[in-house]
Amino acid sequence: MRSEIEMGFEALHGIQRGVSVFGSARTPPGSPEYELAREVGRRLGRAGFTVITGGGPGAMEAANRGAHEVGARSVGLNIELPFEQHANGYVDVALEFHYFFTRKIMFVRYANAFVVLPGGFGTLDELFEALTLIQTGKVREFPVCLVDSRYWGGLVGWLRDRALAEGMISPEDMDLIAVSDDLDEVVERVRAGARAQGAMGNG
Repeated sequence: MRSEIEMGFEALHGIQRGVSVFGSARTPPGSPEYELAREVGRRLGRAGFTVITGGGPGAMEAANRGAHEVGARSVGLNIELPFEQHANGYVDVALEFHYFFTRKIMFVRYANAFVVLPGGFGTLDELFEALTLIQTGKVREFPVCLVDSRYWGGLVGWLRDRALAEGMISPEDMDLIAVSDDLDEVVERVRAGARAQGAMGNG
């Protein structure tokens, strides 16, 4: 585990403006969700950010592809799984991790923001890990942007109408999440987060 952490720090140490983008490996190429992720990568890349993903197929590939297409730095943090998952062809830096824990450290340490696209258990795990770290003060606050209100509306509604209403979270916890379909707004939130952090991530 220690060697993985050191490997990640060595490979990524030059990143000062990064955004971790999450989404499903099952998103099919050519689908509206894939093209959304690709456009997210393009917009972030044009704004001067390194795009960091899990390095796999689907939405991860699409975000890396968008960044690659505009000449931005594109990073993939791949994970060893029982079923094969190779790094997609649009990453400039590809790292392979055995442990989810060490991989998550890199997602948080080198990101000025998280942009979360439609996804499943892995995406939700990364989302709630980030929210928990911010809520408990383990990292300084950074933007967490959920893209696609149609997909995320039910989850956010449950957090508000159940978790918040029943006292399981605080009103300010809801402010940690921003849901938007406007990519200009998402990029501006990311920029604002980078300015607030001095563009140095969570290291």
